[in-house]
Amino acid sequence: MLFSFKNLFSGLKKNIQESLPDIEERLLSGDVGPVVTKELCDLIKQSDLKTPEEIQSFVERQVEQWVTPQTSFNLPTHRPFVFFFIGVNGSGKTTTIAKMVHWLGQQGLKSLLVAGDTFRAAAVEQLKIWAERLNADFVGGAPGSDPASVVFNGIQAGKSRQVDAVLVDTSGRLQTKTPLMEELKKVHRAGVKSAGKDLDQIFLVLDATTGQNGLSQVIHFKEALPLTGLILTKYDGASRGGFVMRAVRETGLPLRFVGVGEQVADLQIFDPAKFSKNLF
Repeated sequence: MLFSFKNLFSGLKKNIQESLPDIEERLLSGDVGPVVTKELCDLIKQSDLKTPEEIQSFVERQVEQWVTPQTSFNLPTHRPFVFFFIGVNGSGKTTTIAKMVHWLGQQGLKSLLVAGDTFRAAAVEQLKIWAERLNADFVGGAPGSDPASVVFNGIQAGKSRQVDAVLVDTSGRLQTKTPLMEELKKVHRAGVKSAGKDLDQIFLVLDATTGQNGLSQVIHFKEALPLTGLILTKYDGASRGGFVMRAVRETGLPLRFVGVGEQVADLQIFDPAKFSKNLF
């Protein structure tokens, strides 16, 4: 369900305590979830807030605090470092990888792209085109080949070619399809074996327009792999990605990057204050 938080606090009664049931209902209808809704309402109840404007400012600060990552995002010092990108079909993984290549390139770092989505020939070709455009190395396999082998070989190639970063694309999959998730685990194990250590980042790419299904994606993918962070795509236009607030609060996973447009330069480090302000 898509929900606009813009008018969340409009039309409330002057007596804020009397408005709490209305605020609770609005938050729940916005897919914020019962846990976060109860926390926010309890905090409002315990405060001396008197106007809707004061409530909005208070909630914005609270949300900013909740979505602020516990640790800052720093690139590994060893080379090559390995980033995995996972998510459902259409979430924007491949385009996000291209944006990441550009972002790393601006810091003088060379990337190698691994086409782990071997199920779709178009996906391999798309990633290869991005590699050529962005002057990145590329490793792929024949359509239908074992993705785990492609990923293993890709990381090995990254080591031998002495690139700075190995970015691995994986095939999109529904989080509720057990066989597909088991295969993703196999691909992950191959990556760890090839890298000789835990992967540096495993990013779950989420579409900002997804709504409540986005939380389901976070929960299921987190059960399958040791996720390290979230990337929110299509964070432009009317969609605010409000479900991410609940996902971050309930899982503890940090939101690291947001994609704000279609150009390769449109990838930004997540700004908690800006996110909270935009949400409302």
